[in-house]
Amino acid sequence: MKNILLINGHPDKESFNHALAAAYKKGAEETNAQIEQINIADLNFNPILKFGYRKRTDLEPDLIEALDKIKAANHLVWVFPIWWAGYPAMMKGFIDRAFLPGITFQPVEGKPFPEKLLKDKTSRLIITSDTPSWYDYLFMKRPAIRQFKKGTLEFCGIKPVKTTFLSVIKDSTTEQRNLWLNKVYTLGKNLQ
Repeated sequence: MKNILLINGHPDKESFNHALAAAYKKGAEETNAQIEQINIADLNFNPILKFGYRKRTDLEPDLIEALDKIKAANHLVWVFPIWWAGYPAMMKGFIDRAFLPGITFQPVEGKPFPEKLLKDKTSRLIITSDTPSWYDYLFMKRPAIRQFKKGTLEFCGIKPVKTTFLSVIKDSTTEQRNLWLNKVYTLGKNLQ
């Protein structure tokens, strides 16, 4: 049985991202998968990695519970918007505070790359943007996707990481949004 963890990085519960997360969950619920969900904005934690990696700040209970869910899942589905060519500050703070040495990766003395502690997991990024996909790809070189896919998830062993990029959100019609919701529902139903 597949264990799916749906992680929503948008802080606004009335956002299209929340509708997309609900569509994915609805599709996945039609399978025999086990589904858990985290809305990062609902968690109680300090998003600032105050001491970097020099000194560990105790993890709040919500981060401990979130990490337990991440470790139990074999497929992580992240839903988030791109803002200023990156992802929301609260989501970045969640990653900074939870994806730590000894938890999601382990530095190895004398080697440039760490041991990856989140192997045998896959991921899907469902990203919304007001920037056209072609512009994000050709001119911006996909900074949010590269940072999160390569610099975080694959760095910790999660592979493959597939991306669904939905844009342009701000000018989209109800008909277009319904097509996107159906697309994401289908991803959930196919456990992708």
